[in-house]
Amino acid sequence: MDVGKVVDTALQLVDEVGVQALTLRMLADALGSGTATLYRHFASKDELLVHVVDRILGDVRVDPASLEGLTWREATVAGAEAFYDTLCRHPHALPLLVEQVPVGPNGLRNRERIIGLLLVFGFPVDLAARAFTAIGHYVVGFAIQQHGPGAARPEDRPQLLDFYRSLDPAAYPATAAAAEELTGVPLREEFRFGLDLLLDGLELVRKAR
Repeated sequence: MDVGKVVDTALQLVDEVGVQALTLRMLADALGSGTATLYRHFASKDELLVHVVDRILGDVRVDPASLEGLTWREATVAGAEAFYDTLCRHPHALPLLVEQVPVGPNGLRNRERIIGLLLVFGFPVDLAARAFTAIGHYVVGFAIQQHGPGAARPEDRPQLLDFYRSLDPAAYPATAAAAEELTGVPLREEFRFGLDLLLDGLELVRKAR
């Protein structure tokens, strides 16, 4: 059995039913096979899910030619947005990004590309490593909070706005004043705002070195 097909099918099932609901029996049925065949390739469901995460990371593609002539910041934004867009396509798989450090071939390739890019732009090794980690944590964290299982839906925002407006303005004056901004900013704009704040900080640290 082709391992790539197994992992692709597992990801499709995770997208459909979620991580917890996926079983090796379900996967075997989808492949028209038996669980014994799967166990010849993967010792457990957890081992299979490591490959699923790496499969997702393989979809994070940034054309090297598109980065030519860009500043470190522009190139980093392009990579972060590609990562975020990929995660948004697999919301049910997002918890897996919390449970494991991605060390598969695609995870290693992405890590090498980003840290290498920062080194080329003059970042010292320690700052490049910390920048990679901080940006990755931000993207994954934002995606999980806004798109992961159980996340609030965009259509719930009007209800949250009504709730903030219903609060006693004497007790919560700041929340009442910021109600529109707390609930009305598009997610993409909110994502980019937070990313820009992070990159602003990195730029200040880089210049101070």
